[in-house]
Amino acid sequence: MQLSRDALLRAYRQMKVIREFEERLHTEIQTGEIAGFTHLYCGQEAVAVGVCEHLSPRDKIISTHRGHGHCLAKGCDVEAMMKEIWGSREGLGKGKGGSMHIADLDQGMLGANGIVGAGAPIAVGAALAAKIDGPDAAGALGIAIAFSGDGACNQGTTFEAMNFAVVTGAPCIFVFENNHYSEHTGVDYAVGTSGDIASRAEAFGMKVWRADGTDFFAVFETMREVLDHVRAGNGPAAVEFDTERFFGHFEGDPQRYRGPGEIDRLRATRDCLTRFRASVTGAGMLADADLDTLDADALAAIEAAVIAARAAARPTPEDVLADVYISY
Repeated sequence: MQLSRDALLRAYRQMKVIREFEERLHTEIQTGEIAGFTHLYCGQEAVAVGVCEHLSPRDKIISTHRGHGHCLAKGCDVEAMMKEIWGSREGLGKGKGGSMHIADLDQGMLGANGIVGAGAPIAVGAALAAKIDGPDAAGALGIAIAFSGDGACNQGTTFEAMNFAVVTGAPCIFVFENNHYSEHTGVDYAVGTSGDIASRAEAFGMKVWRADGTDFFAVFETMREVLDHVRAGNGPAAVEFDTERFFGHFEGDPQRYRGPGEIDRLRATRDCLTRFRASVTGAGMLADADLDTLDADALAAIEAAVIAARAAARPTPEDVLADVYISY
């Protein structure tokens, strides 16, 4: 599928904004201004953007503890996200969610989730709601996507969710981002099917796909096929994207489980942004100058977001019980 110039520029900018967002957090966390654990998405940008570029606000996603990239790719506001991470009452969750619980229901982002594997059942519920609602005026069926890592494929909640999705024919897609490490444990050791996650989903009776998660175009085209299959009423599906994370499991992780020079090698050979730039400039679809402009725009957007987050209002004691209970 040939993407237009505007679509290529948008995809690159989305990936670059995610990259700069995470790289800046990596720096800012060292200042002590940001509370709580933070898990960075650097290296996996092509998956979030390649998946979410196909979606509308009506389509729902549920994320993981490593969720900033999914939030941004689904349309969450950069500044409001940064304010949330800084703990501001002006953040997307009014400062109560922080890094691992960012959500924006208006964008179809049902939330990041600090519990490994907990997102899959939520996605199935959202998919069943979409099935009950039926197609929109244009005849398109809404879908829900559960993003998971390789660690989540070992969780009973994920197994139960996949089985229930098949049994009910829910229009749900299970996206597994296999970055080869479940926290600090290698996937070949932790996943009994020799590290093959997709085959586990296939065993439940759904169709599966596999693709290189460091290649935006492979992700984008694969996801188009998956979505066509699910929107046509064929029930759930799963896809495994082979990808990499460039930072530790969490900020402060010493990464002693990594081999010598491993991260440098991955950044040199498996960087999805570098691969995207080489593909589009090599084929004459975009020029380096086009991408350089987007690089500058992304840096400026992140700088503005950090400045705004630092200056944003903090919660007050009166905010403690706000939004805890709902009045019917």
